[in-house]
Amino acid sequence: MKTGCYEDRVARSFGSDQHGGLPIKLGPCSNGEFVPPPASPVVRETIRRTNRSADDLARRLGIGRRQFLQSLCGSALTLLTLNACSSEARQAAGPGTTSLASTTPGGTFALPATSTTEAPVASTILDGDEFVMDVQAHLLEYDLVPDATWDGSPFLGLQFPQQNCGEADPRACFSIEQFLDLYFLQSDTSIAVLSAIPVISDDNPLSPEVMATTRAIAEELCGTGRVLAQGQAMPNWGEPAAALEAMSVLAGTYDLGAWKVYTHLPTGFRLDDGDPDAPAIGQAFIDHVRETGPPIICVHKGFSGFGGDGTVYADPADIGPAAARNPDVDFVVYHSGFESSVPEGPYDPDGRGGDRLIRSATDAGVGPGQNVWAELGSTWRFVMSNPDQAAHVLGKLLVAFGPDNVVWGTDSIWYGSPQDQIQAFRAFQITEAFQELHGYPALTDEIKAKILGLNSARLYGVDPVHQPCVFDRDALREIRAQSSLVPASYGPHTAQDALAVIRDHIV
Repeated sequence: MKTGCYEDRVARSFGSDQHGGLPIKLGPCSNGEFVPPPASPVVRETIRRTNRSADDLARRLGIGRRQFLQSLCGSALTLLTLNACSSEARQAAGPGTTSLASTTPGGTFALPATSTTEAPVASTILDGDEFVMDVQAHLLEYDLVPDATWDGSPFLGLQFPQQNCGEADPRACFSIEQFLDLYFLQSDTSIAVLSAIPVISDDNPLSPEVMATTRAIAEELCGTGRVLAQGQAMPNWGEPAAALEAMSVLAGTYDLGAWKVYTHLPTGFRLDDGDPDAPAIGQAFIDHVRETGPPIICVHKGFSGFGGDGTVYADPADIGPAAARNPDVDFVVYHSGFESSVPEGPYDPDGRGGDRLIRSATDAGVGPGQNVWAELGSTWRFVMSNPDQAAHVLGKLLVAFGPDNVVWGTDSIWYGSPQDQIQAFRAFQITEAFQELHGYPALTDEIKAKILGLNSARLYGVDPVHQPCVFDRDALREIRAQSSLVPASYGPHTAQDALAVIRDHIV
């Protein structure tokens, strides 16, 4: 089931229990594909100290605490406090059991101390005019006509909690309006790619029609090309021939930027047809993608806590062989094989987590700059509160796939506005110690710009020009009222019905 932690700009600035009201959201949160672990001692201490320091700094600057936390100085304070708490935790842990001592810092947020009180200084690191393209974005569009039978129970099997986004109906917190606000008013995102979800029914809240409507509204507000859409591919649902024909119809009806597939939902299969116990539909699916276009397959790999055949077919073991066999098709590996329950360290040929993807590609002879792309949705959000794990994840992916084949995704709006993820990434550095020990590259401005958007622009064939999108909610509501999206009743309205949706339509 989906569990999420949407927060708008007001909720994330004050009054949030999970994240302490901080502008960089560090508390537990999930995209719905894993159980979020409790906040670590480092995160809890970071939240405590940041709030205490925010009071002092706000008084010193003569502004309110809320205003301070909403500023870039508040973001800088959060990240610098995380640095300090992480350093203390390393020292307390002492030497590790591997050749690398736990006291060796691997990742850090490179901000000067003055960034906590001088906004222009913070701006030099946390602001930017680079092109940002998020290749994993979501929304859920429901019919919000009052329904007395809905009592706040999980809707459509996507069990997001009651949200504080200023809307009376929490379902509205995931709407087209909220999506456009969070992405284009509250973040520096230039282009967002709507990523399909594994719902097979007429009540899909992220259907092709919803995607098309979102694109049309975004075009009215921001100009062409600001929202791209993926086609939902379900070759493992029903008769394979019918599933492929449905793809043809979809590609002929809508302007698609890529295909999205879940190899573990609703039943498992491998892209390389390498499991004799699973249906041999992988190559037929890839061939059909090649025929219909676009030749880009975005596939969920990792985060296998819920649904379908879980860890077996969400494992990226099939990526390398499939990519080697089909060099003219691009494979964008969502989450890069990351697992929330597996700490990331130096590459281990026998390791789990992201090591599985690297091993699969390496063993198949697929190297840097070829047709496998490592995507960071939910992965970066998970590890950015642990700088050393973050350094290992980014460092390993850059070595294995090259700086031209790591792409930016956030898996929002499950995490609210993606701006805090963008700011944290801008400030993040892999330390010289880790570069020397593990051969990781430095995170230069050039490499960051590639990851944040230039790589995806090349993959999708779009012009990588950042153009701010500014609009007001009245204009958004007026355009939305004129949209052609036909309202529908998106059930279910009870927990029992929600579980049935998961069982019947998702798993």
